Amino acid sequence: MGYASIRECLAPCGLSCEKCMGYANGKIREHAEKLSELLGDFDRYAERFSAFLPGFKNYPAFREILEHFRGADCAGCRKGSCKYPNCGVSACFRRKGLDFCFQCDEFPCDKTNFDFDLKDRWVRMNMRMREIGVEKYYEETKDLPRYL
Repeated sequence: MGYASIRECLAPCGLSCEKCMGYANGKIREHAEKLSELLGDFDRYAERFSAFLPGFKNYPAFREILEHFRGADCAGCRKGSCKYPNCGVSACFRRKGLDFCFQCDEFPCDKTNFDFDLKDRWVRMNMRMREIGVEKYYEETKDLPRYL
């Protein structure tokens, strides 16, 4: 896969849009749709099963999350707006005209508004892209889950 195609799959921060729970054309939405179809009207069965399988008492909460995944509507961080609240990367990469954060002379910075864990991951992803290149980084991470 070439740089231009990879650029459409990866957000400017380095996270995979195609594996994001909010991405309209992503695998999570696709699988949520399929699971919902396979379950059909399982709600009434879950209620009956809860009498002898206590975990099914949580089925309504599961269904609510499944519906959230089915409703994914983001076009991707480069085309839409980032779903991360107050993401500083979204506006910054556009303003600077860069593809990825590691290409910025201010990287790493304090403009992301990420929490500690995500900021740490952001630094590691971008350092790795800088080290081996975007194409190799994509190949190295394409089969890994986004949510590690």
